[in-house]
Amino acid sequence: MGKTKNEHTSPKVASIASKLLRDKRTSKEVKEVAASVLTQARDHKKKSK
Repeated sequence: MGKTKNEHTSPKVASIASKLLRDKRTSKEVKEVAASVLTQARDHKKKSK
């Protein structure tokens, strides 16, 4: 087995996945893939003032 990489989804791809999840016309299969993509997206933490 090879080394595992700590890869993350780009913000652009995460945005597309989010739009697909919110669209009622998106199929169940596509929504499952989009949800998987979002689990690999980096969390955006709010900066405290």
